[in-house]
Amino acid sequence: MAKDSKAPVPYEGLPSTEEIREAYERVSYADRLRKSIISTTNTLIVVAAVAVLVAMLFLPVLRIYGQSMNNTLVSGELVVSLKGASFETGDVVAFYYNNNILVKRVIANPGDWVDIDLDGNVYVNQQKIEEPYIKTKAYGEPDIEFPYQVPDERIFVLGDNRAVSVDSRSASIGCVSSEQIVGKIVFRIWPLNRIGPVR
Repeated sequence: MAKDSKAPVPYEGLPSTEEIREAYERVSYADRLRKSIISTTNTLIVVAAVAVLVAMLFLPVLRIYGQSMNNTLVSGELVVSLKGASFETGDVVAFYYNNNILVKRVIANPGDWVDIDLDGNVYVNQQKIEEPYIKTKAYGEPDIEFPYQVPDERIFVLGDNRAVSVDSRSASIGCVSSEQIVGKIVFRIWPLNRIGPVR
């Protein structure tokens, strides 16, 4: 007597091959997305760290305090400085002095002779320099003798607001050495209505 042949009956409740494939693709996509997010986050962290390091080492951002550079720079403004070793007359530089950072303008370089007359006109090597950046000339209250020769490896600096600035005219500050220099002030980034190069 012949036995009845029956087709195999699938177990109830088990997923089909198609459902398994779709579930695998979902898990695989989630894993790839997680790895992509982690990789992107790590890259952004590295880029941010490098940017901060570059800014600290080569482009320090400084806040201006006081009135010695009015009207070129005003208290509260934010500026970017650029590291460098050589400066020209007219450059604005930041430098360390007694645990503070001062900002002044370069007037003369090592070996130059500086003279200032009672009207506040400044002469470098007997040549009067043009100073369109200052609003009012002033002799100030120097305690050094003019004409004055700038020592080796130093620069002579003055504030733009000559009546109130304490600068290389004072023996307490004197001429600035290269080790004191933070950098040349190149750009104002705040406030927005004054953003632009510093001259």
